Amino acid sequence: MKLTGQDLVSVRNRLSRANGQLAAVIRLIDEGGECETIVTQLAACSKALDKAGFQIIASTLRQCIEDPDETMDPKKLEKLFLTLS
Repeated sequence: MKLTGQDLVSVRNRLSRANGQLAAVIRLIDEGGECETIVTQLAACSKALDKAGFQIIASTLRQCIEDPDETMDPKKLEKLFLTLS
């Protein structure tokens, strides 16, 4: 299954946001930033990545429901989902 349409745009935007947050974390570390700020930015980056992953899985589930011929093996889908936990 592949991301298409609005799902593709949305996931791409989340990943771009996470990329910016990670760059901010690296910059803060290089500049000797405060621990609290670094951890806060790192947590935001991690959440953005998690949300992107869950959105990809949600898109796959939606595709399976909308087009029964494009089903994914339930065990494989479960493994993908659990990978994010």
